[in-house]
Amino acid sequence: MLHCANHTSCVAEALQNAESICKERGVRFTNIRRKVLQMLWKHHSPAKAYDILDTLSKEDVSARPPTVYRALDFLQENGLVHKINSLNAYVGCSHPLKHDDCYFLICEKCGEIEECCNHVLNDAIEATADKNKFCLKHINVEIEGTCQGCQA
Repeated sequence: MLHCANHTSCVAEALQNAESICKERGVRFTNIRRKVLQMLWKHHSPAKAYDILDTLSKEDVSARPPTVYRALDFLQENGLVHKINSLNAYVGCSHPLKHDDCYFLICEKCGEIEECCNHVLNDAIEATADKNKFCLKHINVEIEGTCQGCQA
């Protein structure tokens, strides 16, 4: 599903974007935050916190769940990753800080996730919330189905 021509390049770009965003915001892009983000981008598929911990603990025996959760919280707060609630997993953001409210196409067969943005969809959701006097905090739409690659 993901349109990545050069995987090494997109991982490097994600890390470079993270460094720039953190520098601009005056926050630290620590080694653990870098490793967690790199793990999320490594395969372009969602990863659960404990999967990240398992991988991380092979490199750093002192890694604990709070360490991973703090790193994920930091990355999410700074627009570098998204939490996929239906899977209780995380994915790297393909365009950090450009859109807050994206939606996700989740392939039930291969597990890949496509991050999409559509202002018409967001406008419709916001209009519905306004009509119902509902104060939106965050829009997170997850659509499950089968990607084109798995349909073939």
